Amino acid sequence: MRCVAEVGYSQTTIREIARAADMTSGTLYHYFPNKNELLKATDDEIEAIVAPRLRAAAAASDDVVDRLDAVLDESQRLIRDYPYLAAFLRAVRAGSTGPSRRESPRHPESKALRDAVTEIVADARRHGALSPDTEPAAVVEAICALTRGLSERATSLSPAAYEVTLDSAKKLIRGSLFARPT
Repeated sequence: MRCVAEVGYSQTTIREIARAADMTSGTLYHYFPNKNELLKATDDEIEAIVAPRLRAAAAASDDVVDRLDAVLDESQRLIRDYPYLAAFLRAVRAGSTGPSRRESPRHPESKALRDAVTEIVADARRHGALSPDTEPAAVVEAICALTRGLSERATSLSPAAYEVTLDSAKKLIRGSLFARPT
């Protein structure tokens, strides 16, 4: 994760990863036939860490907005607990938009995040908290995009600035970011 976070997906080599892991390239190739397979394994490891934490956060309340807040807060804790996570995700996303798209792994955070948000939105719809004329898939897409954007900002903002940005995103979801004219 650190190697990709520091130099980007396309610039990271098996040799650099092996050196960082204090092993030979040959040893690494014994377990992973290529860089893509190694990053898929990293993706699986990230998923195993992120999914239960986001599920638990989403289950902490019955209120839709409180659940979304909890998912955003847990995402922030994940970024803090895994200092290379946000930069790794950013590098993988950047690598997946270039010409070698087929070689890049999928967005590592997308399945866990999408599953948690999809469950929250489905529950909101079942309980009448989502307007009937609102398309649930579009809501999921918007919230996932917001969360990915917050992850992007985490790589360039100080912790204090990120905290304020996250707070603004939560106010946006709650509908309290902007004052209504009187």
